[in-house]
Amino acid sequence: MTGQAVELAAVTEAVAGDAGVPHGARLLAFTDAVMGDADTLLAREREALCAALSPDAFVDACALIAAFNVVDRIADATGIPLDPMLHAASGDVRAELRLARFGSAANTPGVG
Repeated sequence: MTGQAVELAAVTEAVAGDAGVPHGARLLAFTDAVMGDADTLLAREREALCAALSPDAFVDACALIAAFNVVDRIADATGIPLDPMLHAASGDVRAELRLARFGSAANTPGVG
Protein backbone atom coordinates (compact mmCIF):
# COMPACT_ATOMS: atom_id res chain seq x y z
CA MET A 1 0.00 0.00 0.00
CA THR A 2 2.95 2.32 -0.30
CA GLY A 3 1.96 5.72 -1.65
CA GLN A 4 -1.77 5.25 -1.07
CA ALA A 5 -3.74 7.79 0.93
CA VAL A 6 -5.50 6.34 3.96
CA GLU A 7 -7.82 7.96 6.46
CA LEU A 8 -6.07 7.66 9.82
CA ALA A 9 -9.15 8.87 11.69
CA ALA A 10 -10.67 5.43 11.03
CA VAL A 11 -8.44 4.10 13.81
CA THR A 12 -10.23 6.11 16.52
CA GLU A 13 -13.61 7.11 15.09
CA ALA A 14 -16.23 6.11 12.55
CA VAL A 15 -15.56 7.11 8.95
CA ALA A 16 -17.47 6.48 5.74
CA GLY A 17 -16.21 3.82 3.35
CA ASP A 18 -13.04 1.76 3.54
CA ALA A 19 -10.70 4.57 4.74
CA GLY A 20 -8.43 3.92 1.75
CA VAL A 21 -7.74 0.30 2.76
CA PRO A 22 -9.13 -2.66 0.80
CA HIS A 23 -11.98 -4.10 2.88
CA GLY A 24 -11.24 -1.40 5.46
CA ALA A 25 -14.81 -1.03 6.73
CA ARG A 26 -15.15 -4.79 7.12
CA LEU A 27 -11.77 -5.04 8.89
CA LEU A 28 -12.74 -2.25 11.30
CA ALA A 29 -16.11 -3.83 12.02
CA PHE A 30 -14.44 -7.16 12.75
CA THR A 31 -11.83 -5.51 14.97
CA ASP A 32 -14.55 -3.73 16.94
CA ALA A 33 -16.42 -7.02 17.30
CA VAL A 34 -13.29 -8.84 18.50
CA MET A 35 -12.68 -6.15 21.11
CA GLY A 36 -16.33 -6.14 22.19
CA ASP A 37 -18.35 -8.63 24.17
CA ALA A 38 -21.21 -9.52 21.82
CA ASP A 39 -20.70 -13.08 20.59
CA THR A 40 -23.48 -12.82 18.01
CA LEU A 41 -21.93 -9.69 16.50
CA LEU A 42 -18.50 -11.32 16.47
CA ALA A 43 -19.86 -14.38 14.65
CA ARG A 44 -21.59 -12.19 12.06
CA GLU A 45 -18.53 -10.00 11.45
CA ARG A 46 -16.22 -13.03 11.30
CA GLU A 47 -18.43 -14.62 8.64
CA ALA A 48 -18.59 -11.38 6.65
CA LEU A 49 -14.82 -10.88 6.76
CA CYS A 50 -14.17 -14.51 5.80
CA ALA A 51 -16.36 -13.96 2.75
CA ALA A 52 -14.31 -10.89 1.77
CA LEU A 53 -10.78 -12.22 2.36
CA SER A 54 -8.79 -15.30 1.47
CA PRO A 55 -8.25 -17.74 4.35
CA ASP A 56 -4.61 -16.63 4.66
CA ALA A 57 -5.58 -12.95 4.74
CA PHE A 58 -8.22 -13.67 7.40
CA VAL A 59 -5.62 -15.41 9.60
CA ASP A 60 -3.24 -12.48 9.07
CA ALA A 61 -5.96 -10.02 10.12
CA CYS A 62 -6.69 -12.04 13.26
CA ALA A 63 -3.01 -12.26 14.14
CA LEU A 64 -2.57 -8.52 13.68
CA ILE A 65 -5.55 -7.71 15.90
CA ALA A 66 -4.22 -10.06 18.59
CA ALA A 67 -0.69 -8.67 18.40
CA PHE A 68 -1.78 -5.04 18.68
CA ASN A 69 -4.12 -5.91 21.54
CA VAL A 70 -1.48 -7.68 23.61
CA VAL A 71 1.29 -5.16 22.93
CA ASP A 72 -1.00 -2.26 23.83
CA ARG A 73 -2.13 -3.97 27.05
CA ILE A 74 1.44 -4.70 28.10
CA ALA A 75 2.55 -1.13 27.38
CA ASP A 76 -0.41 0.31 29.28
CA ALA A 77 0.01 -2.05 32.23
CA THR A 78 3.68 -1.29 32.65
CA GLY A 79 3.39 2.44 31.94
CA ILE A 80 5.89 2.37 29.10
CA PRO A 81 6.28 5.93 27.77
CA LEU A 82 7.25 6.78 24.21
CA ASP A 83 11.00 7.20 23.91
CA PRO A 84 12.14 10.71 22.85
CA MET A 85 12.91 9.71 19.23
CA LEU A 86 9.50 8.05 18.69
CA HIS A 87 7.78 10.91 20.51
CA ALA A 88 9.32 13.41 18.09
CA ALA A 89 8.75 11.28 14.97
CA SER A 90 5.11 10.46 15.75
CA GLY A 91 3.86 13.92 16.68
CA ASP A 92 1.86 14.51 13.49
CA VAL A 93 0.11 11.13 13.65
CA ARG A 94 -0.61 11.44 17.38
CA ALA A 95 -2.08 14.92 16.84
CA GLU A 96 -4.20 13.81 13.87
CA LEU A 97 -5.62 10.90 15.87
CA ARG A 98 -5.97 13.05 19.02
CA LEU A 99 -4.32 10.30 21.05
CA ALA A 100 -3.60 12.59 24.01
CA ARG A 101 -7.30 12.35 24.91
CA PHE A 102 -6.81 8.75 26.09
CA GLY A 103 -5.83 8.06 29.68
CA SER A 104 -2.74 6.06 28.76
CA ALA A 105 -1.24 9.17 27.15
CA ALA A 106 -0.35 10.23 30.69
CA ASN A 107 2.42 7.61 30.56
CA THR A 108 4.34 9.76 28.10
CA PRO A 109 5.74 12.94 29.66
CA GLY A 110 4.66 16.04 27.79
CA VAL A 111 1.80 14.21 26.03
CA GLY A 112 -0.98 13.50 28.53
